[in-house]
Amino acid sequence: QNAPDFSLDNDGKYANEIALRLILGCICLVAYRLDIQIVPLFVDNAMHYYRTYVKILNRPAQEDNIGYILHCKLCGHRSVEKTQSFSCELCNSKIDIAGPLWIGKLFDKEFVKTMLEEIPNYTVSNSCEKTLQKCLSESDMPGTYFTLDEIASKMKIAPMGLEKIIKKLEMAGFLASQTSLNPTGFRTNCKIKQICELFVN
Repeated sequence: QNAPDFSLDNDGKYANEIALRLILGCICLVAYRLDIQIVPLFVDNAMHYYRTYVKILNRPAQEDNIGYILHCKLCGHRSVEKTQSFSCELCNSKIDIAGPLWIGKLFDKEFVKTMLEEIPNYTVSNSCEKTLQKCLSESDMPGTYFTLDEIASKMKIAPMGLEKIIKKLEMAGFLASQTSLNPTGFRTNCKIKQICELFVN
């Protein structure tokens, strides 16, 4: 495998997710060589600290979850792919690439559910419980997230409320959730063009 390519510079829009996926990608590549499998259970970050929690299985049947994040600086489109591409599928501009990195799930849904079920047995802050709820809601969502400021800056308008844009996306038939990785971030399977349209309508 090639060494990770850090060429994607997206001005910090979801840099913490890229960092976490690079860490998981490195762990996965080591697991390949040792004929073992990793299953990510949970990730988190605080300040400049990044943590990944994985389950190790003593079997070589690791699903191929190594790929790339592609990001277009011109239109803001991003995608998670198994292979590299060099032009944006929406505007045909040159795109930046991050990877190889982990492109599978960051959270194990059942593991997060178990964490929430254990809350009554411990002293847990409200903020921690809210974070776990976000992790649960985003566990099945697409990779990479958008932020309110990112979309507002692109549209040159004031940011919309997080709950409001999520509701608008869901009413338009898209998947949407908050993300635990950014207080103003949201995940969705909606393309950026439609997100921008929902921001102003």
